[in-house]
Amino acid sequence: MELNHINGEGEETDREPSLPNNFRENRFPHSRYPVRQKAYIFDGDGNYYNKEWDLAEGRGKEFCWYHVELPKGNQKLSQSAQYLIDVLCPPLKLQDILSLTSNGPFCGHVDGALVFRVNSPGPASSKFTFRIAARITENSVITVSLGRVPRLGFSPANESLLSEIPAVESPSYGGREQKHGGGIVIREHVLDFLLTMNHSEEADNPVPKSVSNLVVHIIDTHVDHLQDVVTNLEIELDSVEFELDRGGFALKKQMLDDRRFPKMHIDLQRLLQVIAHGEQVFPRVKQNCSSKDWFAPEDINSLEELIGRLRRLKENVGFIANRVTAIQAGLDSWQAEQINRKLYYLSFLSIIFLPLSIITGLFGMNVGGVPWTGQRDPELKDGFLNVILLCVGMLAVVLLCFIFPALYSRVMAWQRRRALRRSWTFNRKSFIKRTVEGGEGKERGGYLRL
Repeated sequence: MELNHINGEGEETDREPSLPNNFRENRFPHSRYPVRQKAYIFDGDGNYYNKEWDLAEGRGKEFCWYHVELPKGNQKLSQSAQYLIDVLCPPLKLQDILSLTSNGPFCGHVDGALVFRVNSPGPASSKFTFRIAARITENSVITVSLGRVPRLGFSPANESLLSEIPAVESPSYGGREQKHGGGIVIREHVLDFLLTMNHSEEADNPVPKSVSNLVVHIIDTHVDHLQDVVTNLEIELDSVEFELDRGGFALKKQMLDDRRFPKMHIDLQRLLQVIAHGEQVFPRVKQNCSSKDWFAPEDINSLEELIGRLRRLKENVGFIANRVTAIQAGLDSWQAEQINRKLYYLSFLSIIFLPLSIITGLFGMNVGGVPWTGQRDPELKDGFLNVILLCVGMLAVVLLCFIFPALYSRVMAWQRRRALRRSWTFNRKSFIKRTVEGGEGKERGGYLRL
């Protein structure tokens, strides 16, 4: 569920105060490519306004934020660069575009502005490919993301679903959200989605009062996005484990054929790579921002907390990877057990038919002196029956060789249980007899037979 509040395509608005019912978010038709653009200007007092896409910087306490959302498709990296050139040039130069688009971690100064990026090199259509880049100056911030980042933007206040009083859904509502007894009815699938969120909605975002607040907000939403993906992975893994416990041969074979867990392990490695890039970039962002006089000290502490969250998230992803490896090892052992069982049955049949094949081979030789081979001799009319009886006898001997160990173990177990019952009965009778003969209050030493 996404709570997007849009005034329409290509609608430009003048500055309006950020009162509870007057917040608006616009999309601007500046680009010829399928990209989404958002432009805000903040007055430094906790209010923000929508503005036109002119990439101008703020004045005095004001600062501007321009965000470009690239589509999650199968486009190449060069196509993403063309999208940014179309919407950011001018005033940005080619080196600025390359610093925002290239793969891998980066943090440094480009043309007087602080630039950092956390771009994973995976396919753009994958949900485990994350790309977030920012160009920061004293009065403006330009950010680029791949796909929608939850809670990155701002929405009208007092319109958040989380601030509503919920009510129990009734079948008479027909699956629609309606007011009931002073509360709003929330459907089950919406609750399932909200339970996987590790953050609030856009309407609950505090409006930044400085560029440093905005930078912390951008990094915070990126970490929250990673946390949401990890939470969904944990829920998916729990459901898969539950299905494996209840499932049978067909489900396990399907999971092995689909290579579900190897694919999940690859996705986890991509996620670990994104987190590792963040561990490299965000400490350098903190170090570079600490030298800026416009970057607040409390935001430096917030960056340190976000770096700690990222490290704990990396440990959690490592635990999930270990769980996936353990489940895959269990499936591999199950598959090996199935193969060994089939080989056991095959070897059992081979052992049964090997003596029979030897007998039939001996009597099938075209040489003289083979007994019971005179078909026209009336005295040897029972030769075929004799060979059949010989094969049955050989088969009985082979089966007895297989059955004898099981019978022997059952007989020995029965004898041990019988001896244990006799020993317990004898000890009980002996204890009662000694207790009665000794009388009350009289103690008598000795040992009981076990």
